[in-house]
Amino acid sequence: MLVWDYRTPGIPDELFERTEEVPITKEDIRAITISKLRLKEGHSAIDVGCGSGSITVELCLQTKGKIYAIDFDEKAVELTKKNLQKFGVKAEQVILGRAQDILPKLLEVDAIIVGGTWGDTKHVIELAVGRLKKGGRIVIDTILIETLYQALTALNELDLKEIDITQVTISKARKVTTGTMMLARNPVTIISATKV
Repeated sequence: MLVWDYRTPGIPDELFERTEEVPITKEDIRAITISKLRLKEGHSAIDVGCGSGSITVELCLQTKGKIYAIDFDEKAVELTKKNLQKFGVKAEQVILGRAQDILPKLLEVDAIIVGGTWGDTKHVIELAVGRLKKGGRIVIDTILIETLYQALTALNELDLKEIDITQVTISKARKVTTGTMMLARNPVTIISATKV
């Protein structure tokens, strides 16, 4: 039986192989992020800062197209490969390296998710948009205000259209002795835009 046999995004976090050292985009944020890409079957995509590979896995399941995953952390690359294998999908490439070095070498794609910029947000976004086909979509997930500012500056300077900013705060239920309480997670800002 397949680990995830559904067409809907938002695979539960507990189904992924995880480690404390490697971040994961949580299921609710992942579902919203992927919806902003407006994917079609056969679309190609790049996951910049793939971390645990949760988004890479979902991109593979959603598109069945050529998916590239990039991370500078060797543990993240290995974990992404493990999760791809666990879910029975293959990425075109899972690449160890800096996005700044890898992006210029990749072919144009239909969609790009930027989840990690390692402090070089504007440059990474410029390079990512350079890999987008016309009509392609870029989505940037951020928790830092500085990253949000740099991302918006870059998208406006690059003259992208349909710029959308959504801030999401998710609370999850946790049982306590007297009932159920809601615990809030960090707010995440999801920025999306279209290259025209």
